[in-house]
Amino acid sequence: MGTFDVPVRISGMNGGASIDIEATVDTGSAYTTLPASVLRELGVEPIDRRRFVLADGHIVETEIGEARATLGDASITTVAAFGEEGSPPLLGAYTLEGLGLAVDLVMKRLVPARLIMY
Repeated sequence: MGTFDVPVRISGMNGGASIDIEATVDTGSAYTTLPASVLRELGVEPIDRRRFVLADGHIVETEIGEARATLGDASITTVAAFGEEGSPPLLGAYTLEGLGLAVDLVMKRLVPARLIMY
């Protein structure tokens, strides 16, 4: 399995500051993750804490908040995890599903998902 990066704009819910980043598409990550300091600068407020299992098996507990994610012309309110400083931006499954996108690993791109209602 490979990874690839995509341009995404992340902003706080107050409509103020935003940041354009290259985020690694990570369907194994539940939520989009950015360093905590970046989310705080955007005005993203913690609303809860969640436990996560890291790739190396360690369990961490971190804050989550609501942010706006925009890819191209599509935009969605999503959950963002407050990552450690220096951690790479990750575009997680929750955001991808909210935007109706799926991963084409062969071509290393995002494509419209086949959405299932029931």
